[in-house]
Amino acid sequence: MRAQSSATNTPAIAVGTPDREHPGREHPSQEHPDRERPGLGILQAALGVTAFSLTFPATAWGLEGFGPWSLVAVRCVLAALIAGGCLLVLRVPLPARRHWPGLAVVAAGVVLGFPLLTTLALQTSTTAHAAVVVGLLPLTTALCSALRVGSRPSRTFWAAALAGAAAVLAFTAGQSGGALTTADLYLFAALLVCAAGYTEGGRLARVMPGWQVIGWALVLCLPLTVPVAALALSYEPVEPTAHSVAGLLWVAAGSQFAGLVVWYRGMAAIGIPRASQLQLAQPLLTLVWSVLLLGERLTVAAPLTAAAVLVCIAVTQRARG
Repeated sequence: MRAQSSATNTPAIAVGTPDREHPGREHPSQEHPDRERPGLGILQAALGVTAFSLTFPATAWGLEGFGPWSLVAVRCVLAALIAGGCLLVLRVPLPARRHWPGLAVVAAGVVLGFPLLTTLALQTSTTAHAAVVVGLLPLTTALCSALRVGSRPSRTFWAAALAGAAAVLAFTAGQSGGALTTADLYLFAALLVCAAGYTEGGRLARVMPGWQVIGWALVLCLPLTVPVAALALSYEPVEPTAHSVAGLLWVAAGSQFAGLVVWYRGMAAIGIPRASQLQLAQPLLTLVWSVLLLGERLTVAAPLTAAAVLVCIAVTQRARG
């Protein structure tokens, strides 16, 4: 991120070789290349949002043939094998010791917490109702960013973010009839852990490539996810179908790895708060996929909400901190 982002005043963290006179100090002239190309950063973050928008429908497909614990554990193992293979082939060195606590937060929130909690919620909730958590995620991520990395977005930014979140909440609540379900506790817990993981991952992506952030977080979880996957597969009924296998492969390779790679790169380029606001479009995209893939019906409110959300996104992208 540049030293003066349009949405945050967080100082840039330099990337480069250590200063010879001060081992461990990074050279200030070496910048992450994406920070100088905000347009590319927006595109990468948007690709991440598109990948994430397929997560709930793909999870619903996966639950047709797998139990919730099996689905989450196996997706984490498959994603970790992909990430680990990339790290091994490219001979990426281990992260510095100071980065491991942050990677643990990413692993707990993004790799384990959010997938498990939302999968449990989708057992009794529709994808439309579950989209509430995604509608609140941009605002929660911006709040976590302000607390964790000291970003200070402008009042215009916050007003647009709150308006967009309100529009998304109104739309998704209308889709689900306005009723709360027992899955809401899972969804709100998922919201908190994912916002923490996104914030920490975005911070780490400023000092190391985004794909390495999620790659090491996935590998870090392998000692836990491998035995859990073996245990879950032995206890939960497994009846693979074309839908369930396709859903599993997507949430593993698309949502869990590829989507997070471009998402973290986008956050590193344009800042955590601005990138997080692009997720305001995610619930609407999810509902479109739900119609196309799951046969759910979409009301006429969708295009109106989509227009309102796009206006809010445009405002947040132009807001000055």
